[in-house]
Amino acid sequence: MEYANHLNEYAPAWSEAQVAEEVARIREAAKRNHNAEVYKMCYSAIDITTLSCNDSVTSVTEFARKTAEFYQKFPHIPNVASICIYPAFVETVGLAVDGTPMKITSVGGGFPAAQTFLEVKALEVAMAIENGADEVDIVLNVGRMLTGEYDEAANEVEVIRSEMDADVVLKVIIESGALKTPDLIRKASLLSMFAGADFVKTSTGKIDVAATPEAAVVMCQAIRDYYQKTGRKVGFKAAGGVRTAEDAALYYTIVEEILGPEWLNTDMFRIGASSAANNLLSAIEGREIKYY
Repeated sequence: MEYANHLNEYAPAWSEAQVAEEVARIREAAKRNHNAEVYKMCYSAIDITTLSCNDSVTSVTEFARKTAEFYQKFPHIPNVASICIYPAFVETVGLAVDGTPMKITSVGGGFPAAQTFLEVKALEVAMAIENGADEVDIVLNVGRMLTGEYDEAANEVEVIRSEMDADVVLKVIIESGALKTPDLIRKASLLSMFAGADFVKTSTGKIDVAATPEAAVVMCQAIRDYYQKTGRKVGFKAAGGVRTAEDAALYYTIVEEILGPEWLNTDMFRIGASSAANNLLSAIEGREIKYY
């Protein structure tokens, strides 16, 4: 399908200077959200993540059980939204969290570089879903975006989306740190949504530049504009480099300011993190907590 022509239906991206000015404004506004209630919401929006070459059935099982036990140990704090792992561990997590409301997120499609055959990407996603994944995070083809092959990049997302049941959530990682400019970040976000993304996500966390407030502003503006034109709500996920409670509150405030309160729930807002979980818990409880 041709997607690139639809980009002309949308206003161009803001300049870097305009984006920087908006980030400065929102940073100031975010101070109002440095409080326990916002931190609780941010914690509940986390896709708690282990994506390491050291992962094993043993380590992932322990990680998942610890996440599942959170319901009993901290009943006054809503648990994280999901556990995010490599596709080979979807079934492992499913066994460990059975009987809990925990969702399972699998990365897929040749994560993190997405540099493999489209057929392999689609098959990997299909296998993750067959093994029990509720949500799948894939990477938009960054190479195609950088060379202007916008239809080809979007069509890969469309093919992968076609392998998924409608109730499976598809998050498309645009790898904003590699795209760099507001123009490419906006185009990648819109193309992902055209092709069926349920979320657009900043980063894999596997390159030097991960989530930035600047990229988040551009992405949330694209989500807002797409919603105003189509009526379809798409979620936003910040991932990579979100470490402190204040970092989380900043992304919460970006969503609040640009998209509004309707997006401040776990169906529309996620944070991909590992270290941020302990820091948010510590901020909520007012004491140092190292749960993970």
